[in-house]
Amino acid sequence: MARDYAPVSPVRTASWLVVTAAAVILLSAQGIGAQKVRVDEEVEAYPTESVDLRCEFNDGGGRTKLTQVSWIWEPIDGQRDNIAVYHPMYGQSFPNLSFKDRVVFLYNSLENPSIKISNLKMSDAGRYTCEYATYPSGNEQGTTTLVMLAKPKNSANVVTVQAGSKSVVVAQCEAADGKPAANIKWLASVGGNHSTTTTNGPDGTVTVRSEYRLVPTSADNGREVTCMVDQKTQERPWAYPVKLSVEYPPSVSIEGYDNNWYVGRSDATLLCMANGNPAPTTVTWTAASGALPDTVVVSGNKLTVRKVDDAVNTTFICEVKNKHGASRHQITTIVIEALEDPSSAGVVAGAVIGSLLALLLVVALIAVLLSRSRRQQRRGYPSSGESIATGSGGSNGGDYGNKARLLFSGTGNNSSKNGTGANNNGPIYTYREGCDATGTLTEKANDYHHHHLHHASIGNPPSAHDILLSGEIDEAERRKFDLDDSMEEEYDRFGGIGGGGNILPPAYHVHRGHGGEEEIDVYLDDDMESQRDGSVISRTAIYV
Repeated sequence: MARDYAPVSPVRTASWLVVTAAAVILLSAQGIGAQKVRVDEEVEAYPTESVDLRCEFNDGGGRTKLTQVSWIWEPIDGQRDNIAVYHPMYGQSFPNLSFKDRVVFLYNSLENPSIKISNLKMSDAGRYTCEYATYPSGNEQGTTTLVMLAKPKNSANVVTVQAGSKSVVVAQCEAADGKPAANIKWLASVGGNHSTTTTNGPDGTVTVRSEYRLVPTSADNGREVTCMVDQKTQERPWAYPVKLSVEYPPSVSIEGYDNNWYVGRSDATLLCMANGNPAPTTVTWTAASGALPDTVVVSGNKLTVRKVDDAVNTTFICEVKNKHGASRHQITTIVIEALEDPSSAGVVAGAVIGSLLALLLVVALIAVLLSRSRRQQRRGYPSSGESIATGSGGSNGGDYGNKARLLFSGTGNNSSKNGTGANNNGPIYTYREGCDATGTLTEKANDYHHHHLHHASIGNPPSAHDILLSGEIDEAERRKFDLDDSMEEEYDRFGGIGGGGNILPPAYHVHRGHGGEEEIDVYLDDDMESQRDGSVISRTAIYV
């Protein structure tokens, strides 16, 4: 099905073309006008400072004639105040009294009518329009927005509160008279929260306040919360730590008692340790038994017992107070018997033990010496009061440097058929090697009684006991005087001195001379062996 289209009128087409051309011409004129007046779109400034508002007319072809230029201030929408006018013939004019003496033209030129505003106020903020009166295009203008900035006055403070169970304000933070408005945050670890309020000033500034709240306890006293203020005029956020102040009644404890208050102890002390906010102003010491003992001295929170006795065997009470209340604590002191000074006891014990050890050592030494002396007397050694015979005597036989080789023989009751009697009086052969002789073999009578009588006829030479006590003999010489029980038994078996039966010669004498005096060394050895003919000889040669 075909459609019918109405024909287009030539008049209508021409009208549409005229409207379109007019719109294009108007837009072009507006664009050119906007480009002719050049200004800054926005300018920021601070109170008490100054600001330059620039304006310039740019006429590319020079076809526009400039008549006059004005600066118009719009603090709010709908209000226009002319603050500065320049006419090339009539000069400058400043009709607004609030800007008088604060506004000047930087250049006396219509092409560049820039102005300078000094001693700025927060109320100077707003829009400033640079407007030209021209011919033939009419008025041309450009607008600059002046933004006034204000650095806030930041502060933070603590609010002293009392410990309790309700949430209260414990810290405050404020950013006053700032523009634009500041942003406040809190950094804290005490688990509270905060609230913020804003107040606008008459000059366009803004004051922001924030409060930090929590349920305060004594443990929160002294903890820190930090207020942080962030605002456009600050290079970095402002931070301020605040220490909380929570007041609470005091708590008290007593220190210093060591459970060692013995009778006679001096200067025993107790300390009353109190903790509270504010600090306790009163400390009082009392005793449960009544008045404090006479030996007790109190100085503030310190109690001193000059001399411990049964009077301080009591309970001491310490009470402290501040404006929020009082608290007390008590401790029972027990007096014990006097203790001996550990240091003096150790000295006495050491002295006693040392004396006992010394006494035991002396007794043991005396016992050993007496025992040896008795054994020597039993076995034929002369005692300290007896004389010692040297036999034949002589200088050659008495030299201590001589060597004597001793042999003896004898007969007894138990001898073989060659036995001669009941008394063993066999000869003793002594081989003596002196300093001035090659050595001779001599015979000595083995008669003990004769030998003993002969000792008595000589002076009193050193006894065996004296020789043992002297430090002039070596270990080998000492062993000659150590006689064991086997020799004593052998001696008794042969009859002993004055006994019946066979008699073993009591000792083998080696004659040594020293300093003109003669001594006799007694030497017994248990290596003697009985012979079939009744004699007894040594299995090994003996040198002394």
